[in-house]
Amino acid sequence: MNLAQASDFVPQVNFVQCVGASIQMMLNIERPGADRTSRTQRRLQTLARARSGPAPDGFVRQGAGIRGWAAALGIEGGGPYRIVGADSLAEAMRIAAAAIRTWNRPVGLLVWRGRHAWVMSGFVATEDPLATTDFRVTRAYILDPLYPHGSSIWGPSPQPGAAIPVATVGRQFVRRRTDGPWSSLPGMVQLAGTFALVVPSGPDLPAPQAGSGALLAFVPPAAG
Repeated sequence: MNLAQASDFVPQVNFVQCVGASIQMMLNIERPGADRTSRTQRRLQTLARARSGPAPDGFVRQGAGIRGWAAALGIEGGGPYRIVGADSLAEAMRIAAAAIRTWNRPVGLLVWRGRHAWVMSGFVATEDPLATTDFRVTRAYILDPLYPHGSSIWGPSPQPGAAIPVATVGRQFVRRRTDGPWSSLPGMVQLAGTFALVVPSGPDLPAPQAGSGALLAFVPPAAG
């Protein structure tokens, strides 16, 4: 199952707008024909940054955080989305697949220990997540807004439209860091040391949880 089309991919226009570009791609997937311009990406980045919560004392937020990512999707009509922390890569992939299958909307992955954003638009699994909880995700469709540049530290960007093995996803989608001032912020403590996702959900229902290894960490407001 893959929700994305080739035209949904949008590269980030600079090295700090990965969240804005990811929101833009997620909206493109949900609403074909959405605006793909750099002006829209900048507006989405600014919106997400404004809803990302406080920065540590002495720091100026350059990018946008996961709270702003989820909140901006709701404000833009692409939500609701919730933030979930999983205790293993396999469980994170199961949560993502169950959410995509249930709500027919993409998932956001916080990669590089919390420093970069990816969109997961689909998956390959051993069973249908709607039919059973006894399934395993084997591959994921990833949209990396840094493609084709990638990272000299973390590795190349997945090619948009390709289903890559979960082990390859796990080279860059790793646990959020547990140290540093950013991990100590209100609402972020629960995500420390977890695989953090921005997951679609219903207005009054929790995000789909494929197993027991998930923590619903934060439910951002849609507005206000």
